[in-house]
Amino acid sequence: MTGDDTSAISRRQAKSSQVSYGEPVILHDTSKTRKVLVPFFIPHSDHTELATKIITYAKHPPPLDWAVVEQKSLSLSEAATRKLLGALKTHLAVAAENEDGNYLLVRMGDGTTSLGEHDPADVTAALAKVLNQEEIVEHLSGAELSTELANAFRTAIRLSEMRAAVAELRSELEGGEAKEATYQSWCERHSWAFGNAYVMRDEVREIAPGDHLDLLLPTVIAGYRDIVELKRADVEVLNWDSTHRNHYFSADVSRAIGQAHRYLDVLHEEAANGLRDHPEVVAYHPRAIVVIGRSDEWDKEKLRALHGLNCRLSGVSIMTYDQLLAQGERLIDVLGAEEHSPEIADIETMDVDEEIPF
Repeated sequence: MTGDDTSAISRRQAKSSQVSYGEPVILHDTSKTRKVLVPFFIPHSDHTELATKIITYAKHPPPLDWAVVEQKSLSLSEAATRKLLGALKTHLAVAAENEDGNYLLVRMGDGTTSLGEHDPADVTAALAKVLNQEEIVEHLSGAELSTELANAFRTAIRLSEMRAAVAELRSELEGGEAKEATYQSWCERHSWAFGNAYVMRDEVREIAPGDHLDLLLPTVIAGYRDIVELKRADVEVLNWDSTHRNHYFSADVSRAIGQAHRYLDVLHEEAANGLRDHPEVVAYHPRAIVVIGRSDEWDKEKLRALHGLNCRLSGVSIMTYDQLLAQGERLIDVLGAEEHSPEIADIETMDVDEEIPF
């Protein structure tokens, strides 16, 4: 021990010369009683055994002092003392939590830890909550973990990151944030929310002089690029034509569609064989996703109208920020449901597109 953790221990030989004892440790002290723990060191031929005795003394009012005769006592062997120590350590750890439930305590240090009947995915999901420091996560790659446990760790950590990201997006939307820059930053960090069809975004933004995209996403299968265009969250997406009894795209959405079509034309022309300065960026008949507005208060008919309008667009899909949030939540649900399967380690293998309402 170092620093403030140092302690002075005194060990004295008893009158019997057969054992030694240490200074009594006061466990509890009131105006009427005092409880102390006395350590005893019992020598053997090959080791010294530690035994303990918990003694309760009666306290009398002045002029008398502490009673000489013990009121009651409890003696513990070394085995019992060690069990008491272990029970105190584990239950103090649980006491630090504020909720009832089932807890698994893993011993730190050398040796293996038995997980009993606990599923590795359940264990790693709990441990992932404390693995929020990068230096800790980096050591996982060098640790000797079973394949099942390593995959469970990777999935649990990924889930934790995704849940935090979705919570952040939900907070921005519920707080009334509308600026494009806010959602631009979020989408750059969490492009997985656009679905299992895409891998991580490109750093490239400029596809031609004067044409800067919000996001450029490579597809998983072919690697061709698609476009994501982000607009404000506080604009109308659909208007209602009472004369013809149908919904139609608002002016803001119509302008965004026109802008997306221009970008699609430019990207198709400039990157058919790879961009000039980025030959790895290839686009062949690209598609565009425009994220704009809110739909949290829409009824089923309005959602159905957006789906129908999207189906009749060519190369462009319109989705709201609430639908982006719902898609992220759905991806987490799917990944969470498959968390017990070691083969599932990332979101690219999932099929959730058919359940996204746009």
